Amino acid sequence: MTLALLAWLGGVLTILSPCILPVLPFVFARAGKPFLTNGLPMLAGMALAFAAVASLAAVGGGWAVTANGWGRGIALTLLGLFGLMLLFPALSERLTRPLVALGNRASGRGEGVFGSAALGVATGLLWAPCAGPILGLILTGAALNGASVATTGLLFAYALGAATALAVALLAGGRVFALMKRSLGFGEGLRRGLGALVLAAVAAIALGLDTGLLTRLSTASTNRLEAALLTRFGPEGSTVMQPAPAMTGGPAMTGGPAMTGGPAMMAGPAMVAKGQPEALPVEGQMPDLTGAVQWLNSPPLTAAQLRGKVVLIDFWTYSCINCLRALPHVQAWDAAYRDKGLVVIGVHAPEFAFEKNPANVEKAVRDLGITYPVALDNDYALWRAFSNRYWPAHYFIDAKGQIRHHHFGEGGYEQSEQVIRTLLAEAGASPDTTAQVQAAGVSAPADMRDVLSPETYLGHARASGNLNAEGLIADQPHRYTAPDLRLNEWALAGDWTVGAEAAQLNAPGGSVTMRFHARDLHLVLAPGAAPVPFTVTIDGQPPGADAGLDVDAAGRGIVTEDRLYQLYRAKGPVAEHLFEIRFDAPGVQAFAFTFG
Repeated sequence: MTLALLAWLGGVLTILSPCILPVLPFVFARAGKPFLTNGLPMLAGMALAFAAVASLAAVGGGWAVTANGWGRGIALTLLGLFGLMLLFPALSERLTRPLVALGNRASGRGEGVFGSAALGVATGLLWAPCAGPILGLILTGAALNGASVATTGLLFAYALGAATALAVALLAGGRVFALMKRSLGFGEGLRRGLGALVLAAVAAIALGLDTGLLTRLSTASTNRLEAALLTRFGPEGSTVMQPAPAMTGGPAMTGGPAMTGGPAMMAGPAMVAKGQPEALPVEGQMPDLTGAVQWLNSPPLTAAQLRGKVVLIDFWTYSCINCLRALPHVQAWDAAYRDKGLVVIGVHAPEFAFEKNPANVEKAVRDLGITYPVALDNDYALWRAFSNRYWPAHYFIDAKGQIRHHHFGEGGYEQSEQVIRTLLAEAGASPDTTAQVQAAGVSAPADMRDVLSPETYLGHARASGNLNAEGLIADQPHRYTAPDLRLNEWALAGDWTVGAEAAQLNAPGGSVTMRFHARDLHLVLAPGAAPVPFTVTIDGQPPGADAGLDVDAAGRGIVTEDRLYQLYRAKGPVAEHLFEIRFDAPGVQAFAFTFG
């Protein structure tokens, strides 16, 4: 219910975005007419069409995008015709005469319910709102988990939020429209004016202004508002990917072994003041561990084989900074309690495409010193079986195979270790040691008090905060110019192709700039066909003593593999800075900024 409300609020905020502007002429073309038979059917058709197309695009791959491209063309034609009908009443009368006659025969009256609904469906095919954090979360979750009633419901809630805001505007606009007609007597001229606006909107959409230039003309960006909502209602120190079915209070939606859901999925069990757990509730039965494409450090394990053992399931992915900072604690628990009956299993659920490569994961496991079993969950079978939606996520399972506790995100390490000790004691073990955690380098704890910059994606599917004048041109080569930036804004410079996951450089000398406030700055990068040298500057100068682990004092480094790179770590006071990374060769892909 919480996610549905957030989705609805995200849709409401869309009216503040210029991306909604091309839709407004079609909406206000129904002003001055009965809302129930004109405005409401149009908005309902718009919301339904958007939810259906967005669901298909999220889970259907390229064919859905191609199909929607045809739908866009047809919708533009229909709406252009609608604009001409408003502009030229004689044309309207001639074209609608057969439809009016058919409607009169079918219903005995000439109401505009079906025409308005059809207009709404056409508008929904064209509607391309700015992909802020909330819509990005929903769409990415849909792609990750496949089609479901829950995902489509969230998309519909988002569209319904936008329709709600437009309905309020339409009702107010309708009164203004009627007043103008009565007092000024220029209804026909106003009709023609609306027709001209509709044709202008069709032209803007056909030229791509709805997803490009208009996003840069915003004076009231919704991204910060949406990010604030997610920050307020989401756990700290985690990356959110999947709108969890368990948020509805029901069982898992995947049809597999289910968490019993309900309130226990919202947060861990209550803790008393000194960190001792109250009686640990039973949250559900551990699903069987089938569906992993490969296992590292172990043959495949099953739930039946693990009976009698206390099990910790750690959902992680190797380029996730939150996971990397939690990892030393997981490794320390494994070292301290393995001989007492604890089995740690890392479930590697990839966020980016390169993390699906088993060779990449195997190298990361080796480099990170992970010795416990790791299941490669490339198809997200285990992710769905646990109804999981976060990196990192820890599930604690007792010797009877029952899930007794979970923790999402970083932190809570003392309580988590106490849960392990409690479950081991229940199983008859006597843990007489405590974990010794060694966290250094990129895994060192974040200074969250000074982190004022959020995780920021560079691929167009989840991008926010971009300030390039033309916006991000999806999946097409384009030469960008970087403007001046404010805090948490970023831009490209040079010849780039922005894909759904990452921006890829097409020619040498391209750069990415971002203004940030944090102790640490990381960037997930992939080199392409060959290593790519780069240079980092902070406020136009080499980083010097503040160089991150992957650059020297002069700011020089090389992208050699697909992973997270630490490019800046402040050794003194934390402040706001302008970061720039310039690449000497093409082919590099830039995925996401993270901070600590």
